[in-house]
Amino acid sequence: MVRAIVGANWGDEGKGKITDMLAAKADIIIRFQGGSNAGHTIINNYGKFALHLLPSGVFYDHTTSVIGNGVALNIPYLIKEINEIVEKGVPRPKILVSDRAQLLMPYHILQDTYEEARLAGKAYGSTKSGIAPFYSDKFAKIGIQVSELFDDEILEEKVEKICTLKNVMFKHLYHMPELDKTELMNTLHEYRDMIEPFVCDVSAYLYKAIKEGKNILLEGQLGSLKDPDHGIYPMVTSSSTLAAYGAIGAGIAPYEISDITTVVKAYSSAVGAGEFVSEILDEAVADELRRRGGDGGEFGATTGRPRRMGWFDAVASRYGVRIQGTTEVALTVLDVLGYLDEIPVCVGYDINGEITKDFPTTNKLKLAKPVYEYLPGWKCDIRGVKEYDKLPENCRKYIEFIEKELEVPVKLVSNGPGRDDIIYR
Repeated sequence: MVRAIVGANWGDEGKGKITDMLAAKADIIIRFQGGSNAGHTIINNYGKFALHLLPSGVFYDHTTSVIGNGVALNIPYLIKEINEIVEKGVPRPKILVSDRAQLLMPYHILQDTYEEARLAGKAYGSTKSGIAPFYSDKFAKIGIQVSELFDDEILEEKVEKICTLKNVMFKHLYHMPELDKTELMNTLHEYRDMIEPFVCDVSAYLYKAIKEGKNILLEGQLGSLKDPDHGIYPMVTSSSTLAAYGAIGAGIAPYEISDITTVVKAYSSAVGAGEFVSEILDEAVADELRRRGGDGGEFGATTGRPRRMGWFDAVASRYGVRIQGTTEVALTVLDVLGYLDEIPVCVGYDINGEITKDFPTTNKLKLAKPVYEYLPGWKCDIRGVKEYDKLPENCRKYIEFIEKELEVPVKLVSNGPGRDDIIYR
């Protein structure tokens, strides 16, 4: 059985915790897109971790963690992350890396950094992790696949082409030092030696695993609204954040994905620029929610940047759930809202005097103003509650209101940061 775990919104929904929790019954966990540009924060028996490239199932002895072909593979970062968790007492995980994954190179990070500086006030809020240049090169067919690391003839040809193209840009657009071919070849040889023990024909491995009835989790990065096709373009990421891409990014048949768990936050948060209709504009109100939120405040797991805060957006979340093909919702950080007397919920957008409940394209989104309903708060701490009917009545009403708006069942409710802080409905 293959289950995808993806986000409904701007990212930061708590997918890492849900993956870590569901991995207890999984055999294989796969990262299928993105790179080290966004992180998943996980709190479990080993401590608190911010994973960036590693799948969130690495904390179990019985699982195999896979880096799929759709991932932007930063090899030194992957090795560093493995070593870091082992140093904190986690048993060395079993890792497989697709021979078709492509390499995120140091020049991608340089290009990303130079471009953000060049754009200045019109920058896209990149994490400067090299993601956009990486995917640009992949589709321009000058990327380097893991399998190509083991063929120097191919590498030399690629390096020649890469340096010709990049050096024109670096020298004349960015006025920065050019790439050195010999140095680049030496780096690639170092990467080959680092990654060789992990390389696998992942698609064939997964085909066999599916036939054997293994339980497989596909773990997505960011959320629906950061998808380059269906998100708030151009303030999006550079790889598809949708469950449908899991089939491509892992190398399996699309019909194998039978369950899609979409993670939805009980309020809204976002890192970086872009349209955010339900954003809390009163900074004092936003900051209180930010300080109380997440697992120690709402700050980016990769950047440390304070997240922009908002109330639950039913319009954006319903769209995000729909575009993922959701079969069940996991509602997270519900416990955070226990301090509020009443809780605003954005149930519609006012665009030039017309109320819509459908999520629009970005040019119309810029004009949207939130339409709120106000639900009574429950004014108590719900951490530690294990049964749904033991939750306060107003808390249950809030969950059921969200469920009605989403039009998909809320099956999991997270009421704390720990692995066991979960209520099954």
